[in-house]
Amino acid sequence: MSVVTRFAPSPTGVLHIGGARTALFNWLFARRNNGQFILRIEDTDTNRSTDEAVKAIVSGLEWLNIDWDGNVVSQSSRCERHIEVANTLLSADHAYRCYCSPEELRLMREEARLAGRPIIYDGRWRDRPSSDAPSNVSPTIRLKAPRTGKTVIRDEVQGEVCIDNSELDDMVLLRSNGTPTYMLAAVVDDHDMNISHIIRGDDHLNNAARQIQIYSALGWPVPIYAHIPLIHGVDGARLSKRHGADSVESFRHSGYLPEAVNNYLLRLGWAHGDDEIISIQQAINWFDLGSVGRSPARFDISRLMSMNAHYMRIADDERLYEEVLPLLTKNIDHTPPDSVKTLMPQLKERSKTLVELIENMSFLLSKRPLDIDEDAQKFLSSDSLSMLERLHSKLDSIPTWSPTSVESALREFAVTEELKLGSIAQPLRAAVTGRKISPGIFEVLAALGKTETLERLSDVATTATKNGN
Repeated sequence: MSVVTRFAPSPTGVLHIGGARTALFNWLFARRNNGQFILRIEDTDTNRSTDEAVKAIVSGLEWLNIDWDGNVVSQSSRCERHIEVANTLLSADHAYRCYCSPEELRLMREEARLAGRPIIYDGRWRDRPSSDAPSNVSPTIRLKAPRTGKTVIRDEVQGEVCIDNSELDDMVLLRSNGTPTYMLAAVVDDHDMNISHIIRGDDHLNNAARQIQIYSALGWPVPIYAHIPLIHGVDGARLSKRHGADSVESFRHSGYLPEAVNNYLLRLGWAHGDDEIISIQQAINWFDLGSVGRSPARFDISRLMSMNAHYMRIADDERLYEEVLPLLTKNIDHTPPDSVKTLMPQLKERSKTLVELIENMSFLLSKRPLDIDEDAQKFLSSDSLSMLERLHSKLDSIPTWSPTSVESALREFAVTEELKLGSIAQPLRAAVTGRKISPGIFEVLAALGKTETLERLSDVATTATKNGN
């Protein structure tokens, strides 16, 4: 069998994290089996579909490096084909025209609710002659669904699922305005596009039963289904913004790397032994539907952040610089100094996200005089400031500025002053970074350069004098 999968989102908003996982699973399964992966925008609901949402979906997939075969397919462009199939079902007596008004349908549902019956269409126009049709009502076209027996879904994840046909009504195929519904359009498109496997959230499981009835009426082969459990928060509730974030764009803006998001999404409901860190090539080699669990996956933002920290540490320094450069230039009015690149190996070790990376390098970007934060200020006592003045002279005497020469000078100064190196490093760090935590002090001074280091030390001394210290 030639494998063809698809991701078919409705363009009504951003690409949510659950949709991204569905796209990833479909993409991996297709790539694993040397098949095709199709992106189809299901925009039959024209009242809610927007071009902005389409752009957001495409942008999100591109950021995750999930590519598709061929052009993006717009479902609405295939409307004539959907109508053609509906008329085929009508001609074969597998569908019929329903002339119920909206008010009749409302009363029908209300009566069913009061009687404790399933709130479904009762089929009142199923066998009525066309001569009864009112002249002032545009009909819908409904499927003439089986009323007895069961519809069986053979699912690669959920197993065999049986639904009594009495629970399924005669669904609408064409609306009264002649436009196709999602149920019909999805079946026709999946058939025409030779979709072999439909991998989607288990909230579509009931849809599968209805769609199987359309396949059966048309005599078409039914694709293989795999309905994956939804993603929940750590509290067991369905994932939403209150759990941290729920869209790909929000994770992108929060400074996560796409490879980390992909890796984490892969592990939400799928496993390969105890492996946690899985490269995209390993994912392609290993992915199978048999390893998808049936229980809802729990989204834990702290685990994603930990995974992102791993990918930050192994990322190429130049690549990280290119990632943060657009964000830097938005927030500062000068070119980032070379020290940003110089300290990247140390900075990324301390950063879980790109946003944290920018925060951790902010002392390199700040103009003089620095703002000394409250925690760092505690290390700048009058004795420490006096010591830093003497250190200024020592550092000024270094002929060649490097991590090695800086370290040597600081160690010599510690011996002369009869101080532990830490007693010097902490006030020095506070003075040149404005913080109590930074990369190694030798690397920081070397990256800042001699002139900037000495000027920052002078600034602290000047500020202290103004404040009467």
